[in-house]
Amino acid sequence: MTESLDRQTAAARLRAADDILILSHKNPDGDTIGSALGLCLALRALGKNAAVLCSDPIPKMYEYLDINWYDGSFEPSFVVAVDVASIQLFGENNNVQEYVKRANLCIDHHGSNSGYAYATLVEPQAAAVCEILTDLIPDNLGVPLTPAIANCLYTGVATDTGCFRFTSATAKTHLAAARLIEAGAEAGRLNEILFECRSHSRIEAEREALESLEYFFDDRCAMICLTRDQIVQTGVANAELEDLTSLPRSIEGVEVGLTLRQQPDGSFKISVRTSRNVDACAIARRLGGGGHNRAAGCEISGNLDNAKRAILQEVQKELARCDEEADSE
Repeated sequence: MTESLDRQTAAARLRAADDILILSHKNPDGDTIGSALGLCLALRALGKNAAVLCSDPIPKMYEYLDINWYDGSFEPSFVVAVDVASIQLFGENNNVQEYVKRANLCIDHHGSNSGYAYATLVEPQAAAVCEILTDLIPDNLGVPLTPAIANCLYTGVATDTGCFRFTSATAKTHLAAARLIEAGAEAGRLNEILFECRSHSRIEAEREALESLEYFFDDRCAMICLTRDQIVQTGVANAELEDLTSLPRSIEGVEVGLTLRQQPDGSFKISVRTSRNVDACAIARRLGGGGHNRAAGCEISGNLDNAKRAILQEVQKELARCDEEADSE
């Protein structure tokens, strides 16, 4: 059973460690990459040997981050996972699973964290792990926020909140962003890179997704799908598809937005986005996934029809629960 830590204790264990390997999740996004590199830079500032390892390559959109990748030059004696809620999310490449087995610490913001690490620092109220580190690095580790660290952490805070549009962005999130900007984060340049630039392949993928758009349950649920063939044909990178998940939920009257993306092994990664009264995590958790109240996900094996049927059954249950609660008020 994992040991639950507060920030002070987690920082103390990091200060006492050396030869530190920081793990991020597969199909890396801005928060797992930004938090891994931001923490790595902070630990190196303390004179520690630290590096980052991920199962998959970094998406092109994050190439402005100069990541200290693990090259095997040292044997890790302390393993930290950031923004990874369960073992299944690590991936299988680059010998990642060898180090997952001995994860000493997990820093996460997912309430559904499975507790696979020996110790965890989990703060579900935080919009991103980078939000947690914005305070932990200077206040608990004692490392000043340099412009390089600030750029890393701003990347995660901005991307995990959809540039502060999602309901997960709280007053504390905005204060964290302000602290990062004061420390030298290039918010304007990063926002342009992350949110205003779309590749030709990304636009083609969005067109394919919109052609698949379907409505269910009196238009309370909207779904878009991309098969592996469509993803390969458009040439779009996985990271560029992340913001597609907000598209079906943005339709007027839709309470549950579903995005299905077929993975190389044939399974479907399902992203769930919901309105204020519908629990996205409850939907995903029943299918082995997890996440947050308004944004969650899971993976389902089988063909597209099976994946649709499985997720729609859970959506129907959750909508029924919401209706029952509304009727009892």
